[in-house]
Amino acid sequence: MNKVIRCGGSCYLASLEWKKKTDMTVSLDWENLGFSYMKLPYRYIAYYRNGAWEKGELSEDATLHISESSPSLHYGQQAFEGLKAYRTKDGNIQLFRPDENAKRLQRTADRLLMPQVPVDMFVDACKAVVKANEEYVPPYGTGATLYLRPLLIGVGDIIGVKPADEYIFTIFAMPVGNYFKGGLVPTNFLIQDEYDRAAPHGTGAAKVGGNYAASMLPGKIAHDRNFSDVIYLDPATHTKIEEVGSANFFGITADNEFVTPLSPSILPSITKYSLLYLAEHRLGMTPIEGDVFINDLDRFVEAGACGTAAVISPIGGVQHGDDFHVFYSETEVGPITRKLYDELTGIQFGDVEAPEGWIVKVD
Repeated sequence: MNKVIRCGGSCYLASLEWKKKTDMTVSLDWENLGFSYMKLPYRYIAYYRNGAWEKGELSEDATLHISESSPSLHYGQQAFEGLKAYRTKDGNIQLFRPDENAKRLQRTADRLLMPQVPVDMFVDACKAVVKANEEYVPPYGTGATLYLRPLLIGVGDIIGVKPADEYIFTIFAMPVGNYFKGGLVPTNFLIQDEYDRAAPHGTGAAKVGGNYAASMLPGKIAHDRNFSDVIYLDPATHTKIEEVGSANFFGITADNEFVTPLSPSILPSITKYSLLYLAEHRLGMTPIEGDVFINDLDRFVEAGACGTAAVISPIGGVQHGDDFHVFYSETEVGPITRKLYDELTGIQFGDVEAPEGWIVKVD
């Protein structure tokens, strides 16, 4: 029988009269974790019925039970997020800007006519899942983290193209290593001009499953050619870089500028906006959101991909048709990219002082 732990009210773990008691010690090869699913003991689940969210709970049941006619299955009325929990040097656990993930999920929900998950409910649920599975938060110094996957889906007996009446909000977790193999080492990417990630004025700025489903074929083409991932061009003109298949693009100029593409069809990456802030306030760089023309890549002395899963992945070179362009190096990490990586991960793991409000302790 599956055990359920009720999360009354706002689901603050401190108010839960529950503490996991076990002598089990989780033993994993923490330093060699990939980015793959692992079934952990507990996940959070809450239901939206009759126009309101019901109290959430922690459950041992890893299977979602939904109607065969759920709009999430037929019409893609679903959204998700990704964030991480980090273990610090003193053994504490913390989240990085979870309120921003909550706000982005709300914007996606608005786009798909789904009910918003309140920010407090979202953050408290994240804390509950981390605390319940704290043995799986990797040790400090391994570089591994606990990845959280919040999911919002439309369910219920709906067959016409219209919003669901009922919804499920759930969060599960798993320990992960680097998204791109090798960690902070340059890899090469394929610029894709045959397929678009999203349409102008479409759902590119929303974190919906359909965007990622559409990226699988071009992603496979890139992987089959031994590239790490695809770089997409703007869907309107195919003259500007938009983003990487699973992350945002950034470039660093010789004039000490940190440049990221600006477009309404780009997912607003929390990592990217964190780096824009850190580049300006910690490294004294000029942050720029603007056009990144494919015929003007020589302006960049370094380039990379950034996101929650990828963190920062240096881009060694990019293939566009018959042309191959190298940024800093195919084998070495650029000095500014490394400084940004050290600053960002230092904040996430508690070694560097964070800007106010960026860190949420799990206690």
